[in-house]
Amino acid sequence: MKTADVVLLGCGPVGALLANLLGQAGLRVEVFERDREIYALPRAVHFDGEVMRIFQAIGLAERIAQAARPSSQGMRFVNATGQTLMVRRGIDGPGPHGWAGNWYFHQPELEAILRDGLARFPNVTVHLGHEIADVDAIDAHFVVGCDGARSTVRRAIGSQQRDLGLHQPWLVVDLLCDPDSARVRALPDYTIQLCDPARPMTVVHVGGRRRRWEIMLMPGDDTARLTEPEIFWPMMARWLGPHDAVLERAAVYTFHSVVQEGWRRGRLLLAGDACHQTPPFLGQGMCAGMRDASNLAWKLAAVVRGESPDTLLDTYESERLPHVRTFIDLAVKLGAVLQETDPTAAAERDRRFAAGATLFDFPQPQLGPGDRIDAPPPVGMIFPQPRLVDGRLMDEAIGQRFAIVGDPALLAAERPDAVRLPGVGADWLAAHGLRAALLRPDRYIADIA
Repeated sequence: MKTADVVLLGCGPVGALLANLLGQAGLRVEVFERDREIYALPRAVHFDGEVMRIFQAIGLAERIAQAARPSSQGMRFVNATGQTLMVRRGIDGPGPHGWAGNWYFHQPELEAILRDGLARFPNVTVHLGHEIADVDAIDAHFVVGCDGARSTVRRAIGSQQRDLGLHQPWLVVDLLCDPDSARVRALPDYTIQLCDPARPMTVVHVGGRRRRWEIMLMPGDDTARLTEPEIFWPMMARWLGPHDAVLERAAVYTFHSVVQEGWRRGRLLLAGDACHQTPPFLGQGMCAGMRDASNLAWKLAAVVRGESPDTLLDTYESERLPHVRTFIDLAVKLGAVLQETDPTAAAERDRRFAAGATLFDFPQPQLGPGDRIDAPPPVGMIFPQPRLVDGRLMDEAIGQRFAIVGDPALLAAERPDAVRLPGVGADWLAAHGLRAALLRPDRYIADIA
């Protein structure tokens, strides 16, 4: 008998979320994390309403909501003269997933909540300060590499990398701002993408005192000195100075756009940055990994329990890869608008938006082919989360199971493992010309009537 059903390498946000989902499903899980302590400085800062819905699925949404900042504001791409070129719209109030559409957070706080959540499950064991170099030595039915861009598991699988064309170094500066500063109070709540060919930048209100500046490196920059205050403060002088904030972190990162082909080999699988990396211009890097975890968890549980054949796991990559590529491709296109440094080309870009700003939303892509009927959307799309007449959000009534929603007359189908919710989602179904839908445990639509 294997000592574990699933071993996870890496206990960052993706690994910790997947461990919670698998622990909740009753699987025997072991997590190995190289570092003893949570990395104390900021990294990811944004997740969306769908990800908060996944946190709801593991019973941690309320705790995370108390630690994060909901935002109804969107993102504005603004040129050097203040002309708004593009706007990613925000959502007022709860969005289609039953939660605010955008959340900003401090990653160490999020990771602490996710790790604390693992203590609820006696079937989950976490090994901190323990790095595994040889995956062949792991005694488990399945091994999932949530171990980042330099993944050990990915090397063992032998995945092929596909370069999607963006590799650009940026300086990331995280500040703790003085709330009494007039200049701090004048900063907007929405995210600014400053499309200035002289120096493209991104400005993010993370929450509380935290603000982030991302500053594109330019020819002639001394990368060895960019993190020195006397170098980066002048770049930010139009907004703040050293009297308005305290530096929390400054570091140079290269923003990549790559995907791996080959997320599974036998018992080995990948999730998160181990199988895709996206530039941050949509704030979707961590979100993509959380969607991986949600897609993979219920499939692993079904296979381990003997409820589904092993081939179900082959649908993980076939569904997720086209989905995540949609987000990465859009982020690359947005990056091309933001990162234009040729003044003539930037002026032509600005003329294209002279008639008014382009409005856009987060993509809502269809899953690729997999564990669903072969049909156009809304099949393969995520179903919204309405609030039921008893006050609960829909997912609270379903749990981690299949569900059939819609016309009561059609809900007598023989699916013993599915919850039936007559009348739920009727308006959405009617708008799509449907009478019922079969929802998977990750709330994506598998079939329709």
